[in-house]
Amino acid sequence: MRVKKEKCYDVYEIIAKNIKFYRTSKKLTQAQLAEKTEYSHEFIRRIEAPNTQKNFSIDAVSNIANALDIDIELLFEKNDKITDDKVKN
Repeated sequence: MRVKKEKCYDVYEIIAKNIKFYRTSKKLTQAQLAEKTEYSHEFIRRIEAPNTQKNFSIDAVSNIANALDIDIELLFEKNDKITDDKVKN
């Protein structure tokens, strides 16, 4: 008997959407988040950009969570309420 698999989610996309959600919730620009993390604005932009190949480390996620003053676990949570429509630059 075959078990139907649940829809597979890309953890990088989940993290990227959550970073954008929490950044905009705190009214930070990508440039401001970059400054707080000491990453380049381009690095933050690439993380948040939809439909791009994402490649970032757990250390980067941890640094971003610290800069956003949130628990890192929040960036890994799949949240159907966070969509591209609701998250705006």
